[in-house]
Amino acid sequence: MKELGRSGLRVTSMGIGLAALGRPAYITLGRAQDLGEERSVAAMRARCWQVLDAALAAGIGYVDVARSYGRAEEFLAGWLRERGIAPGALSVGSKWGYAYVGDWRMDADRHEAKELSAGRLRAQLGQTRALLGEHLSLYQIHSATVDSGVFDDEDVLACLRELRAGGVAIGLSTTGPRQADTIDRAVEAAVFDTVQVTWNLLERSAGPALARAHAAGLGVIVKEGVANGRLTAHAAPRELARAARERGVTPDALALAAVVARPWAGVVLSGAVSAAQLRSNLAAAGITWDAELEERLAALAEDPETYWARRGSLTWR
Repeated sequence: MKELGRSGLRVTSMGIGLAALGRPAYITLGRAQDLGEERSVAAMRARCWQVLDAALAAGIGYVDVARSYGRAEEFLAGWLRERGIAPGALSVGSKWGYAYVGDWRMDADRHEAKELSAGRLRAQLGQTRALLGEHLSLYQIHSATVDSGVFDDEDVLACLRELRAGGVAIGLSTTGPRQADTIDRAVEAAVFDTVQVTWNLLERSAGPALARAHAAGLGVIVKEGVANGRLTAHAAPRELARAARERGVTPDALALAAVVARPWAGVVLSGAVSAAQLRSNLAAAGITWDAELEERLAALAEDPETYWARRGSLTWR
């Protein structure tokens, strides 16, 4: 266990995110093979609880959800209650800003709707509190950007400061090719305790900004470490797959080891949808990331615009 920056939260180097377990459709390559075709609420709840049980057994100390992750908060709340887990035993982070609008349909035209207003913050905070209560440790703006206006919305900032004064850490997640600008703006705002960012072997552009945020005291949570399945056995680049075979590990574990090795990485999220997949991800913690691997896999990095355009073209499945 360690502290996540100035947030004061006790976390482990790897955490579990429930984005892919709280709703039937998600943008992950190989999802049909990994998850199967049964996507009823009951089936997804059972699957979510199995993964949470495996995470608890493995000693994971941080769980990540969001209002837009379908029923993820509901599934997590039920599991916490059923397992008798006391508030504070796990650090739990959620997010506001997106609403889930997919109506539990695989063929929905739209699965999420974004609105970073004070009204939505208050409404979704009430919904999150109703489910997670005192388990809520961290509340984050979901996909803040420099041009969203959220950093200049005094009503939003006042609400966040009030929440922080009440003992809940405040953070934000970022998205898109200008993640670095968003991170720097968050540091300047002096309101936030954490930042949750996409960083992986394909999308490295936020690295220098994350080093600055870490130096300023913000805890760093890393999401999409396997690039929505692009760095798993389903689609791993040839050199990553070869390096993984040579070390007797899976491509996902090696890709996540690259993230865990960053000095600024506080929590690296697994988005596993099965206990077996979680175990594969967690093997990253036992891999030594060395200079040879760093040099060998550096060529995988893509231009941020290219990476995010490709991510935006992924199909919900």
